[in-house]
Amino acid sequence: MKVVVLHEEVAANPRPDELDVLTQARFVVEQLTALGHEAKTLAFGLRLDAFIDAITREKPDCVFNIVESVAGHGRLISLAPSVLESLRIPFTGAGADAMYVTSNKLLGKTILRGAGLPTADWFTQDPIAHSMAAPAFHPGRYIIKSVWEHASVGLGDDAVKHFDTLDDLQREIARRAPALGGQAFAEPYIHGREFNIAMLTSGPGEPPQVLPHAEILFEGYAANRPQIVDYRAKWDEASYEYNHTPRRFEFPARDRPLLDRLTDLCLRCWRVVGLRGYARVDFRVDESKGPFILEINANPCLSPDAGFAAALAKSEVSPAQAIRRILTDR
Repeated sequence: MKVVVLHEEVAANPRPDELDVLTQARFVVEQLTALGHEAKTLAFGLRLDAFIDAITREKPDCVFNIVESVAGHGRLISLAPSVLESLRIPFTGAGADAMYVTSNKLLGKTILRGAGLPTADWFTQDPIAHSMAAPAFHPGRYIIKSVWEHASVGLGDDAVKHFDTLDDLQREIARRAPALGGQAFAEPYIHGREFNIAMLTSGPGEPPQVLPHAEILFEGYAANRPQIVDYRAKWDEASYEYNHTPRRFEFPARDRPLLDRLTDLCLRCWRVVGLRGYARVDFRVDESKGPFILEINANPCLSPDAGFAAALAKSEVSPAQAIRRILTDR
């Protein structure tokens, strides 16, 4: 089979999270080649006419889509699957609709809430978007996030602050929005445990395999310090945060009811959003063991050092086997 591995164009001076897509692309090409396929990479950008000419010349049997942003904007992530769908070219991973829903965190939360799935209340400076949640404000700590950007872009210790009034919170959302891709929102900060749970297709139309649950530990964090996986924890290998947030896969028996609950929620997310191929769901679990869905990642990082690869290793599924299964679910 001839497969084009599609990734975004990388800027001249990329951030570590932007540069990582090239590592992913090389890794996927290696696995496809080992499986006997003819594989090559192709970059996707805003010059759609040039891309359409290039992909038409290639005439691939399938596109392996790992595009995470376009021209540095996460909100354009669904553009690549939209173009591929319009060209009727088979591709891996989530379709355009599922990619858009999961990349827009406010829309995603609205759909999850409508399906009866637990997600934290949210606040935004946009009156229309705010009215969709209409929660009661309570003084306390809130975390301010990007609506569109992933990879913890813009997240640091200052993302979590105490607010006494809704007006103060909404002013801070507006102040931070430019550094968060132009649009931001806030959730109550949930002090508790964090889980990242990956899923891998079992075949078209079949429930996915939920890979071993991974919990992020916050080792050595001061009691009053927010326990979040910020940008440094993900991408700055020399930072304290990167070296003190390991993941674990082993749990005591008392956690079994919680893990079973998280598994069920992952499977429901897959069905509600219409996911395909592979995905990851991120959770916070509060001190009363109540899980809250933070977000759904429809195309999690496939780099060998990423969490998805670690979960595969724990499940004894080889990278080549995973790529083969993703390739068949399109």
